Amino acid sequence: MRSAGDAPRSDQQPRSPQRDLCKPDTKFDFRRRLDGSAIAPDYALSSHVAPLGVAIYTGTDLPANYRGGAFVSEYGSWDRTPLNDYKAVLVLFTGGKPSGSAQDVVTGFLDANNQARGRPVGLAVDRSGGLLIADDLGNSLR
Repeated sequence: MRSAGDAPRSDQQPRSPQRDLCKPDTKFDFRRRLDGSAIAPDYALSSHVAPLGVAIYTGTDLPANYRGGAFVSEYGSWDRTPLNDYKAVLVLFTGGKPSGSAQDVVTGFLDANNQARGRPVGLAVDRSGGLLIADDLGNSLR
């Protein structure tokens, strides 16, 4: 009989040297090395944002400094006051690493009464270089 630690890897668990030296942390949403020290994330977004979609921008339709950046859809919170996010942001990269704070690029998914008018989920870049946002509350592509 196998223990959970001996279970084979699934397709959802990529192999990496860092992963092989780590174990899941039950208190935090990041991993710890076997010696107990934490592995800091390369980039952190705000809590409760639910980042569900990512698209790396390779187009030429938007400002040139967006190229190589990561658009991230922040689905938003429903269980906190005030509601958090409900937007798409851009994380720029320098030297292959995230740099600076995330920049708001598409907002307005919450109305003046703090009611959701949309919830951004998936992201894609079309052939012309435009950003497409799947909205699962409005059941639309924006």
